[in-house]
Amino acid sequence: MSSIKKQAQQRAFSRATLDMLILRTLLYVHAHGHQIGKHIQRTTNDFLQMQHGSLYPALHRLERREWVTSKWETAADRNREFKYYRLTDKGRKHLVVGRSQ
Repeated sequence: MSSIKKQAQQRAFSRATLDMLILRTLLYVHAHGHQIGKHIQRTTNDFLQMQHGSLYPALHRLERREWVTSKWETAADRNREFKYYRLTDKGRKHLVVGRSQ
């Protein structure tokens, strides 16, 4: 296997893993991007440090696939708007299928 093909497969695996982590995070609660990143960092014992350059493109990819939806909302404890993400039924189904593989 060529190194280019191997690198492409590794990137695809990394994207799929990040997608599943995000979907799992949104399974029971809606959250804004920073909360999602912190949750993933916390649940992996700081093994994964979520960078904006990875997290937000993944969230946009999940929106395009209709696995998550987003809405601007004012945070309850602040007078500031955040873009909150929610898992869709389609995303929930994908998460169940991904867990069974």
